[in-house]
Amino acid sequence: MAAVRGLAASRLAAASAFVSPSGRLRLPCAPRAALHGSAPRGGAKVAVVLSGCGVYDGTEIHEASAILVHLSRGGAEVQIFAPDVPQMHVIDHTKGQPAGSETRNVLKESARIARGKITDLAQLSVANHDAAIFPGGFGAAKNLSTFAVDGKDCKVHRDVERVLKEFHGAGKPIGLCCIAPVLAAKVLRGVEVTVGHEQEEGGKWPHAGTAEAVKALGAKHCVKDVTEAHVDGKNKVVTTPAFMGEAALHHIHDGIGLMVKKVLELTGK
Repeated sequence: MAAVRGLAASRLAAASAFVSPSGRLRLPCAPRAALHGSAPRGGAKVAVVLSGCGVYDGTEIHEASAILVHLSRGGAEVQIFAPDVPQMHVIDHTKGQPAGSETRNVLKESARIARGKITDLAQLSVANHDAAIFPGGFGAAKNLSTFAVDGKDCKVHRDVERVLKEFHGAGKPIGLCCIAPVLAAKVLRGVEVTVGHEQEEGGKWPHAGTAEAVKALGAKHCVKDVTEAHVDGKNKVVTTPAFMGEAALHHIHDGIGLMVKKVLELTGK
């Protein structure tokens, strides 16, 4: 009986942290604990770069979550970054259309995924990390670059370009998924990447045309399925198609897991 009372008391104590004396929900006014805890984990130190929150105008949330889960399982110490800039535009995700004159900030929106534990991309230093990973989502093509509008003539955000060049120059691995490989294709000429297949195949690969854009940027495109990852050993760039293809969520999760695994292997940690 004493054990039962003790358990009940502990649950009430935990619940009270979120409820005010008046009985109302107590809303946190400061960021909660980091996703992977505050103590160093002893594995590779990985920077994850986000582009907002939501597939059509920011980071693809399932991809970001899968990356963070696989990094956690791999023992990595993670720090999340995003540029402190306005989004290109805001999409109403219930309609798939721009939301009028609404504006949002990439860093603030990305903080939703990071549970508030996020840093301005301008502060990312290659000296403090062993690898960098970029999830996809149209934010990579709209906020981290102008690829969505300008295609092969796109410009890449200055800090994104800096980070890619610095990690590449230091021989540290870079992981990218979904549409994000176009960033590497633009900045790291001659790099090998995958965005999936090169034909739509009856709608299975609705964004297959991206492969031609990758080639136009001067990169080599390698055909891969969503459960696979391509490793460019020379440039230490690892890519996987993720939501570029129509597939079951767990298959996309597995492909992202393989990408993360290969990135961690390349760190040698």
